[in-house]
Amino acid sequence: MSSILFASVPVHGHVTPLLSLAQAFAARGDRVRFLTGARFRDAVTATGAEHVPLPAEADFDDRNVSDRFPDRERLSAVKAIAHDIEHVFVRPGAAQYAAVRAALAEEPADAIVADPTFAAGALLVELPVEERPPVIVGGALPLNLPAPGLAPFGLGLAPLGGPVGWMRNRLLHGLTDRLFDPVNAAGRAISRQVHGREPQVPVMDWMRHAELIAQLTVASFEYPRPTSAGRVQFVGPVSVSSAHVHRRPAWWADLDGTRPVIHVTQGTLANHDPGELIRPAIDAFADSDALVVVSTGGAPVSRLGALPANVRAAEFLPYDELLPRTAVMITNGGYGGVHFALRHGVPVVVAPGKEDKNEVAARVAWSGAGLNLRTQRPSPARLRRGVERVLREPSYRAAARRIGTDIARSAGSAGFVSAVDDVIAKSRTSTLSPVTM
Repeated sequence: MSSILFASVPVHGHVTPLLSLAQAFAARGDRVRFLTGARFRDAVTATGAEHVPLPAEADFDDRNVSDRFPDRERLSAVKAIAHDIEHVFVRPGAAQYAAVRAALAEEPADAIVADPTFAAGALLVELPVEERPPVIVGGALPLNLPAPGLAPFGLGLAPLGGPVGWMRNRLLHGLTDRLFDPVNAAGRAISRQVHGREPQVPVMDWMRHAELIAQLTVASFEYPRPTSAGRVQFVGPVSVSSAHVHRRPAWWADLDGTRPVIHVTQGTLANHDPGELIRPAIDAFADSDALVVVSTGGAPVSRLGALPANVRAAEFLPYDELLPRTAVMITNGGYGGVHFALRHGVPVVVAPGKEDKNEVAARVAWSGAGLNLRTQRPSPARLRRGVERVLREPSYRAAARRIGTDIARSAGSAGFVSAVDDVIAKSRTSTLSPVTM
């Protein structure tokens, strides 16, 4: 039996996939603790893991981030990423690290599984390997590792090789280095606070120094990185629909196959303003023969206003039943939601929001599995043109099905567990007992 400590920032899209992994370890009898925000306590305990609360300095309600930072909504997607990395993720790093140290002092662990934005990961990998448990990244976001041909993370640009790509990327790195100066300064500050010295590892580059990055996707949905071979394992998506999502709404019988289904969602967090994507999609197809099926992600359906006769809406929907009936999915680019669609071979049209969604949308377009509209607020006309193109050209569905086949063949949670077991086994060859701090 192993002792695993999970650690995640208190953000729904980061915590949810790690819950599936925690459950896989707990189900086989491992000791599992999960360090994250208070609002996820019940979800953690439902997996069989023990919830360990983050300290108040590192905890927040991700549904109210805009209330904490009201100016954030006016930022461009790239500036919003820099803002979030600094204020939401990096600055709580010292408090996160103190919580990890306290958890390990109370009970040793064989491994730590951290989400990619858990800034204490950068502080942990600064320590000699004999002074800490091995650190495994649970890759629940698009992979952020540099490689030839890649633009800086956050710009949502596909790889571009050759001299033109080299020049483009060099220029963009110069620009983003200045943009991310406050992020790196915050990383240096928490290193001085915790370790009493300047960091050897930049806070945004810490994952390369973890023992393993177990990426929760398939290689066909991620840019090639030949230099990272061995450090990265693709285990496939692991998230599953929660129990409450499986309830069928009263109108479910309308999905009888007589009309094409267009599914639209803004996810579970960025759904305060349906005017960003849901309402434009409704208006775009109000006069069509298609059935527009809306998931509000928990927001009241009444917020959508009056609905045309061809629209069906619910707060949550059973994706495993809906997506096989879906012709195309319109989304703001949540990593988990896009993978749900691709798992079922459904092409996607993405109007990317903030956070990492630019990067998700870029991978959708690069892989050929859909279109990137490159705007958070598309017009109904632009949405309709995009959806009609995806429905008209068979290459999009073919690419989505190819990725779906790769997902079906991926190891998933079992592969993640096996990868962590391998890391622990290698660690145990050089240490006789789990590491305390």
